[in-house]
Amino acid sequence: MNFKYNTKQRTKSVQGLRSFKDTLPQEAKRILNKKGQIYSNTLDNWKFIVGKELFDVCYPVSFKNSKLNGSCLNIMVQRGNEVDLEYSKKEILKKMNIFFGYNVVDSIKLKTFEGVFKKSNQGKLNNATKRKNINKIKTIKNDKIKNSLLELNKLFKTK
Repeated sequence: MNFKYNTKQRTKSVQGLRSFKDTLPQEAKRILNKKGQIYSNTLDNWKFIVGKELFDVCYPVSFKNSKLNGSCLNIMVQRGNEVDLEYSKKEILKKMNIFFGYNVVDSIKLKTFEGVFKKSNQGKLNNATKRKNINKIKTIKNDKIKNSLLELNKLFKTK
């Protein structure tokens, strides 16, 4: 990789291959560096972190990291179950810090909501594609393409 100093510009440029990180816009880099990885890993492993009982009544909403107050995890809790989560705050902090390998979360804030979680339709099969897209697929003149797209829809439908 050769460094080239442009005389017409103030900054120097690098010739050759660039890393993927350098190709992202500045806004996307800032969001990913701030909370993207920690929040997504927390969502993926939430059931392991809090356990089955608390998993049914709460979920993480956001992760805020500030220099003054430290990092804070905001959790939405179903009304009536705040006390259970309040007693298990220290355990959740401990599990999260062990999971990530360093002190990720300093505090947890609870927000309550009324109602119940919307359960996914486990017994009901949904089409992978919308009805209007299936109608567009049926209008394709090439039979091989049309059949392969319909087979792909059936495959996603079973999963």
